[in-house]
Amino acid sequence: MTDAPLMLSVSGARGIVGRTMTPTVAAEFAAAFGSHLKATTGHTRPRMIVGRDSRLSGGMLADAAIAGLRSVGCDVVRLGIVTTPSVAVMIDQHSADGGIVLTASHNPIMWNGLKCLNADGNAPPADEAHQIIDRFRRKDIDYADVHDLGTLRTDETTHVTHVGRVLATIDAAPIRARRMRVVLDSVNGAGCVAGKLLLEEFGCEVIHLNGEPTGNFAHTPEPTEENLTDLARAVADHGATVGFAQDPDADRCAVIDETGRYIGEEYTLALCAKRMFDTRGAGTIAANLSTSRMIDDIAAQYPGSAVLRTAVGEANVVAAMKPHNSILGGEGNGGVIEPSVCWVRDSLSAMALVLGLMASEQRPLSAIVNEMPRYAMVKTKFDLASFGGRDAVDPMMDRAREAFAHERIDDADGVRIDFANGWVHLRPSNTEPIVRLIAEGRTDDDAWALIRQVGEVVGLNVGS
Repeated sequence: MTDAPLMLSVSGARGIVGRTMTPTVAAEFAAAFGSHLKATTGHTRPRMIVGRDSRLSGGMLADAAIAGLRSVGCDVVRLGIVTTPSVAVMIDQHSADGGIVLTASHNPIMWNGLKCLNADGNAPPADEAHQIIDRFRRKDIDYADVHDLGTLRTDETTHVTHVGRVLATIDAAPIRARRMRVVLDSVNGAGCVAGKLLLEEFGCEVIHLNGEPTGNFAHTPEPTEENLTDLARAVADHGATVGFAQDPDADRCAVIDETGRYIGEEYTLALCAKRMFDTRGAGTIAANLSTSRMIDDIAAQYPGSAVLRTAVGEANVVAAMKPHNSILGGEGNGGVIEPSVCWVRDSLSAMALVLGLMASEQRPLSAIVNEMPRYAMVKTKFDLASFGGRDAVDPMMDRAREAFAHERIDDADGVRIDFANGWVHLRPSNTEPIVRLIAEGRTDDDAWALIRQVGEVVGLNVGS
């Protein structure tokens, strides 16, 4: 990865610790968010929740963010090392005005960042996120008088509260009756405590890999197949029913079946959607443009159901879910949003729904997956510095629109092109200095052919 700039987007702020993400940046970004809430809510002392993942830099940056919030008069509740969705749950629990999570999600250990959540416990919509970013850039901070500085207290009930919220949404008895053996890889991240606690509440025998929240990630933290070989092996070796992998802030979940086969991130939302349709009946689900067509095929099996496609980013998915009373939302990266729990992607909700599906079906996960629609997806990424930086991205997307104008195009986020045999999505990342080129087809050959076809037009060398 090149020496990255500070990434500012609907996903918050992310940067390299000690370079673009420093205590000063954390304090000023938090103070800008607090000032924004004072201006928009009319509350002179907003109540704010602050949690963090287990990254080595997390304590330092959390202290800085808390100082920034208190400096503008916010009263802060500190949670410590908790999952990102847990912060959303605790915003609701405390009737808070918002919250901040110190996390860089799946990014490598040298990264960290601040993710803002509003009073509903979800990421601010794009227009509001841009207002916060603009205030930060202008250093438009409404510092409080010395007599009006914010207070600080601690709440240590987060894990139990979050797990309780998930348990309240699902019938746990059939899962407990199965007495499943589950391997959980928490990658030494924020999900260690709550993830194990949830599985134990379901009566599972838990084999916990990388289960201490040290922040020294045992492997590359993104829950992709190449990073989960130890988990896959452990599932097979222990004769486990299923394996789950969390990312460092535990908002994403990847799945391994009982044979040790990597089911993957794309199947997480699909499996959860099937479970929700089975229990709730027809309904609306929201997913981003980079999510597999599997979700559309599953919805088609339940007459009256619909899939809403959105720009990439949790805030965009939630913005589509709310007005349509969606029963579920998420993204193909293993992120599942169960609105009865919180408006944030939640690995605990994902695990609960998958276990519920397995208990209901009373057959191995591999058999369930083998009957689901199957596609091949190829995900490639390119460092911005390798082709001229961010300024080169828009002309690249213009070339794609022009070349494939006869196909179905959605440019709500980058450019997605739907062909008869699949689709391609070209977009700049919100959280890394890269461009993503993703394709899905019926076979690997189909997906790679689409990648090469679009890559050649826009000037990206995708290889073979």
